[in-house]
Amino acid sequence: MSDAQLHSLHADAVYLLKKLIATPSFSKEEEETAEIIQLFLESKGVVSHQYLNNIWAKNKYYDERKPTILLNSHHDTVKPNKAYTLNPFDPIEKDGKLFGLGSNDAGGCLVSLINVFLHFYNRQDLKYNFIIAATAEEEISGKNGVEILLPRLPKIDFGIVGEPTLMNMALAEKGLLVLDCTAHGIPGHAAREEGESALYKAVKDINWFMNYKFDKVSDLLGPMKMSVTIINTENKQHNVVPSQCSFVVDVRVNELYTFEEVLDIIKANVASDVIPRSCRLRSTSIAVEHPLIQSGLQLGRTYYGSPTTSDKALMHFPTLKMGPGDSARSHTADEFIYVDEIKEGIDLYIQLLNQIV
Repeated sequence: MSDAQLHSLHADAVYLLKKLIATPSFSKEEEETAEIIQLFLESKGVVSHQYLNNIWAKNKYYDERKPTILLNSHHDTVKPNKAYTLNPFDPIEKDGKLFGLGSNDAGGCLVSLINVFLHFYNRQDLKYNFIIAATAEEEISGKNGVEILLPRLPKIDFGIVGEPTLMNMALAEKGLLVLDCTAHGIPGHAAREEGESALYKAVKDINWFMNYKFDKVSDLLGPMKMSVTIINTENKQHNVVPSQCSFVVDVRVNELYTFEEVLDIIKANVASDVIPRSCRLRSTSIAVEHPLIQSGLQLGRTYYGSPTTSDKALMHFPTLKMGPGDSARSHTADEFIYVDEIKEGIDLYIQLLNQIV
């Protein structure tokens, strides 16, 4: 690829990101950014498809006999926090930085992957197909984003999920299991020896959650982590022994346990009723031996396990989380990404894929 072609990809990515920043796209409200992305792809001669607020396209010479690589990132954002000093929808470029809501999480990743897709779009000699997917509702783990789109796509063999990782390789993510727990007692008057306090029963179970250590510790993700974050008796009177006490547990699951195994262990050790809110956001990992990871290692990229959850959790095929930008900047006031990070992201993505396609 010539320097002029690479420069064009860089310029197009920054141009597209500025348009996306200038257009509010809170989760479930991504209609306008979906249109911007679709129009951009069409301006490049790409036939794209839309389902709800998700946009996707196949490479020009897609061949169903070949394996397929998914390039994915999201175009929804969180709402700006009150600490912003800049207009979150004004894409200001200053001192090598591009400011604006969603610039770092995950606009820089998305526009980089879109332009990487365009780089490979017209090639007829590829060993793999490519599908680009710009998806919605990632920030709220919504069901109308990548989760609802994937069954409508051709078979995917593996993918790259664009999230800010400083272009290092997040091989694994902890899963998220949220538990609603309820302890039961017998009501009575607090002044007399009556009743059986559900609160005291809950405290006993909470103490178990605080102190229990799971045996399996992941090299990538470390130990399991359980945190009790909410407790409520729903009592309105101080002199009533509570008959019911509910509490919520945030469980971060490493890739060495299934959710079912974790639930079995918990239920065997606590007296409270335990009901999982959802089992969707499971822990995931991709093997170091995978060609994509080996390609990254040859390029000098490091790998690690990510404590944060992304759309990677909803994909039932091997995925690498990797992208320009820094996770530490996500959801911060006056969010920004370095313009050079976008350029480096495009270059490294292309090098990464060139070694396998």
